[in-house]
Amino acid sequence: MPEDSTNPSEPQPHDPDAHREDDFSEPRDVSGGRREHDADSPSGDDGDLSESGMSGWFRGVDRLALSLWAGAWLGVMFFVAVIPRVLPTIFDGRPYLDRWAQWDAVRFMDLATHGYDGVPGRPEDPGWPAFFPGYPLLLRAVGVVIPDLRVAGLLISLVAGTITMVALSRLAEREGPEGSGRRAVIALLAGPPAVFLFAGYSESVFLALALPAWLLARRGHWVAAALLATPASAVRITGLFFVLALIVEYVVGEKGRREVGWRPMAWLALPFAPLAAYSFYQWTRTGDWLAWQHAQEAGWDRHLVWPWESFQTTWRAAFQTDYEFTLAFRIELAAAVVGVVLTVVLLVKRRWPEFTYVGLQLAALLLSSYYLSVGRAMLLWWPLWIGIAGLAARRPGLYAGAVAASVPFAVLMLLTFTSGGWAG
Repeated sequence: MPEDSTNPSEPQPHDPDAHREDDFSEPRDVSGGRREHDADSPSGDDGDLSESGMSGWFRGVDRLALSLWAGAWLGVMFFVAVIPRVLPTIFDGRPYLDRWAQWDAVRFMDLATHGYDGVPGRPEDPGWPAFFPGYPLLLRAVGVVIPDLRVAGLLISLVAGTITMVALSRLAEREGPEGSGRRAVIALLAGPPAVFLFAGYSESVFLALALPAWLLARRGHWVAAALLATPASAVRITGLFFVLALIVEYVVGEKGRREVGWRPMAWLALPFAPLAAYSFYQWTRTGDWLAWQHAQEAGWDRHLVWPWESFQTTWRAAFQTDYEFTLAFRIELAAAVVGVVLTVVLLVKRRWPEFTYVGLQLAALLLSSYYLSVGRAMLLWWPLWIGIAGLAARRPGLYAGAVAASVPFAVLMLLTFTSGGWAG
């Protein structure tokens, strides 16, 4: 299913040495910027990208992030390999790679192989245009070297996850208290929807493009940021919200128009090009400029409703029915609460770019017919993971408890997904 769908019936000076010890600490400028490490500091941990982007060398914060990701990846892969011996009836003897080829992963592989005209001999799937082409094109390209697209998808997520963890760690270390980098990575990996960072899904690829782009923007490298945001917009509709947040960052941020002038603004139009190109492509196929949006309606009966209607539908699916999606919709409700709290915090703290990014995503999800993939969308809300990491500076026990409580749910989602159940 597409990333957000299924059917329930089925100018202040910046002090480089300041350490803010509160989560979501007050911004030093209206963009929400905070501590920026001195590149010559004794720790040697630069929480940002180098002048040329993601540098070829690694600092301590990078090594920690990579160690956490490598350990988590190996652990997850081994767990999925051995768990059928404990729960044979649930996994039903399916081969290892087939346990990862579930739901959207299968659709991405079909798109990479056959394109939007569908699989020959099967009925046309009206929901396929809801999937943006960036990830299927990447999967197809890797498939030239690795013909088994199940393996190709896992390897893409492995590489993209590596970039994501380094970028998240650098961003958190730059904007939060000391040690925020590793805490943010731990929080993300322990999150209930973390399984989608490992599977052949588009979340890790989007983050591997968006997080470095955000770091570059915070440093004032707007051309490079726009160039990275452009393929991100081809991967998911989330790229639209991301580029709007980039524009807000450019307008109000410390390294935006006040420092570099208006000339780079033209580059921020570039990330809209993939959406325009994809809309044109679908128009040539279907005669519909908004085919990607209308596919949500045709494939999953998702359309714009009042927020209370969406809440009521989801509540009934979560607590007034008892079927295979009941637990999933309870998780969707919990994720929606997290999203609302995060949005309010960002608003109160006047973190306008992040508020734009998260708020627009949340509005799109909560104004749909019912909540779906809200939990999965949490993976893309890096202000959440950085905020949780910042919480640890003041409330280490609360942070540790939250991570410990989250891990069983992450394991549950991993079991659910790899056994063929709907996990978000």
